[in-house]
Amino acid sequence: MELLTSLWNVVVAVVDLLVTLASTLWPWAPLIAWIAFWTLAVDWVKLRSILWSGGIIGVLLIALVAVLVWGCVAPPADGSHFLFGLQVSNFVGKFVYVTGLLVIVFLCGAVQLSGCCDRYCAFPKDADEPAVAH
Repeated sequence: MELLTSLWNVVVAVVDLLVTLASTLWPWAPLIAWIAFWTLAVDWVKLRSILWSGGIIGVLLIALVAVLVWGCVAPPADGSHFLFGLQVSNFVGKFVYVTGLLVIVFLCGAVQLSGCCDRYCAFPKDADEPAVAH
């Protein structure tokens, strides 16, 4: 009987550990999903060529619109953000947040292009299109 009680205590402790771990990681779930998507679901070899051929302008314009819309839709409660010990205005704070997300995106691309994720990222190779098709 003492063995069953000890096993039950171990099960309860493991469940408590998992609940505590999940409640600690849950607020970070959107950022973890963002990093997982840009690291594992995007073919950065293709995206890099698109960005180099002028796609970076589109990315920067989308980021600018995101800053403007996010700043208008969700202003901070007291009217300003506190970042790194500084009090900054609404749009400056949103600009810092969006820039941080873009930096994370490009870091994920750098990690994938370095070859660290090759065993997890298996993208099919497309056949080259003939020049006549354009």
